[in-house]
Amino acid sequence: MSFSPITHLRHVDIAVPEYDKQVAFYGNNWGLTDVGGESNLTYFAAEGSPEQYIVRVRRADEKRLDLVSFGAADPKSVDQLADRLAGANVTLISEPDVLQTPGGGYGFRFFDLEGRVLEVSADVETRTHRKIEEREAIPVRLSHVVLNSPEPEKMLAWYVKHLGFRLSDTLVHPHMGGLMWFLRCGPQHHSMAIARCPHTALNHVSFEMRGLDEYMRGSGRLIRAEVPKIWGPGRHRAGDNTFTYFHDPNGNTMEYTTELELLDEDTWHPSLYDTSEPETSDEWGTADSMNEWISKQMFNDPDKGLFQAPPA
Repeated sequence: MSFSPITHLRHVDIAVPEYDKQVAFYGNNWGLTDVGGESNLTYFAAEGSPEQYIVRVRRADEKRLDLVSFGAADPKSVDQLADRLAGANVTLISEPDVLQTPGGGYGFRFFDLEGRVLEVSADVETRTHRKIEEREAIPVRLSHVVLNSPEPEKMLAWYVKHLGFRLSDTLVHPHMGGLMWFLRCGPQHHSMAIARCPHTALNHVSFEMRGLDEYMRGSGRLIRAEVPKIWGPGRHRAGDNTFTYFHDPNGNTMEYTTELELLDEDTWHPSLYDTSEPETSDEWGTADSMNEWISKQMFNDPDKGLFQAPPA
């Protein structure tokens, strides 16, 4: 098996101009727990997750994806990855060292092929968490992140080569070719995906709910609160997970999901799913059919923070 240092997705950090509205959205609407921070910086945890935080929000003049953080098995894996990346002329933002973020740990940051900031860390102290109870409609943990790319095939090759991700499935269109590639770093069908888009941007961040009932209750709560809904509720074919997509106060797309498929690493073979078949987008048939308007809502604004390390 190829070198696979990544174990899981830790957190996704964003910068936004409407900072106060974003903080209120995550705490009051989305169901995350404010675990502190500092001036113009707030960390949010999920009650069911051992991660210190799963989202960080920073105040900024322009919206951007600050970084995506992944876990590694141990400090040795972190050092090995840093050496491999440096040897492949990948630009390191920092060398492996003790992290100064909640929970500490040992890690480093670097740019991906298109200039996003990635972080890989190990030995981060776990947070005291709890079992999410029946009918408790708040996120259990972070599920996955999807990134928009104008050259997704190159991005796919980069993440497979340098970070050891494996391709699970691909969405294709008869006339447009590949549209989305689902990548895994463990048994979960995908921890990240790459979507074809005219520009580099964040597509969406997804949060795992306890089960179907909690997923529907959470989706309904947001709909009743008039949080802008883009698409759903429904169930995707690739990954077999449920979906309801909403816009946050800064126009980023956030998803509630549950029941994401777990794969047998030794027997799984990637499939091509035709998006011209309505069941590919929504097996249930309960959501609106995928259309150009829905796609554009997930294009997001072009990321203006590429190849720029965030100040925190």
